[in-house]
Amino acid sequence: MIFKCAMIQHLINEDPSDDAFIPHGRKTVAELENEKIIEDMYLEKKELDEFLQAVKLHGKPEDYTIFFILAWTGVRLGELIALKWRDINFEEKTISITKTYYCPSGVTKDFTLLTPKTVASIRTIEIDDDKDSVVSVLKVHRLNQNKIKLFVGKEYFDEGFVFGRPYPPYFGYPMDLHTVESRMDSLLTKHTTIKNHVTPHGLRHTHTSLLDEAGVDLERIMDRLGHVDDDTTKKVYLHVTKPRKKGASLMFGEHMRNANF
Repeated sequence: MIFKCAMIQHLINEDPSDDAFIPHGRKTVAELENEKIIEDMYLEKKELDEFLQAVKLHGKPEDYTIFFILAWTGVRLGELIALKWRDINFEEKTISITKTYYCPSGVTKDFTLLTPKTVASIRTIEIDDDKDSVVSVLKVHRLNQNKIKLFVGKEYFDEGFVFGRPYPPYFGYPMDLHTVESRMDSLLTKHTTIKNHVTPHGLRHTHTSLLDEAGVDLERIMDRLGHVDDDTTKKVYLHVTKPRKKGASLMFGEHMRNANF
């Protein structure tokens, strides 16, 4: 990232790290035993409810919309920040993922919208329209944004971003990724009993784990996430949540009790 930033600022002509890679050696037993378990990367259903309630009570108005949609759709944070209102079809109840936010310099006005991570990442996600749904949360968010735009007037950078900044001096510019991350960390630490250090990307893990818990098949989960490699989905995202773990144990015990030895 440092070399890419240097190239953008024309301090160097070539990136000397282009051919660099991190070697993947075999982990020792000690390393595996000391490795942080993957459960720390996502929230259980009750924990998600607790977190969202904390956001409602203690977060900024836009925080709830951001974290709710991350958890309810499984989109990446960069994809969410890049969303424009034209990407949301309220009639068809869909969100089109066609771009991602990129700002390596950290300068608010120096952002770029790039194509998503892979071709499969370009996708359309179905959203629900019940009470307290993605659609209803987005509609409330749009009303609040319109009030800010009317108040600010020409100072608002009106490029149609769903998550344009609602505060000065950069009204309307896309939210900063690090700001979202720090707000989530603060809300989790100060206002919940949750011990896991979950990041916004952890809400993508959470969404997928709960899809799995709800019985959604792997193919549909991959399609919703924008994955083409089912091994990636299985290894990284399909974490078995506590209800599924308990269910597996009960099913095995029942099976063994009914066995004829």
